[in-house]
Amino acid sequence: MALSPKLDADGIEEIECLLEGLVRLDLSQLRRGLAPPIYQQKKVRYKREERGREEWQSAVHAMRKGGADCEDLAAWCAASYRLVGVNAKAIVKQVAPGLKHCLVLLPDGRIEDPSKRLGMKGKG
Repeated sequence: MALSPKLDADGIEEIECLLEGLVRLDLSQLRRGLAPPIYQQKKVRYKREERGREEWQSAVHAMRKGGADCEDLAAWCAASYRLVGVNAKAIVKQVAPGLKHCLVLLPDGRIEDPSKRLGMKGKG
């Protein structure tokens, strides 16, 4: 399943609401064994989407394509943590005017960037 919300929307809160839905979808897929926890898979790497194109994809869809961008990976990562009882949250950070990046907030306040772990270059 692919979703296409507008990541260039002004409201980070709205984007985080959509991210929570994707986290829940991914968690459902993980629980049913349709996808493994994010770092246990070897196929999916960070892949930037074309400028002006935004496709949100579940863990299963990302595995089929072999690549995913920041919101897909952050949701999958948060779901992977929740699978083992860690209440992680996918969040959005404004990194430059008009540029947002999705990360994972852990309960102890640490921030994880699954995009960097899976091949994204540069600053997120």
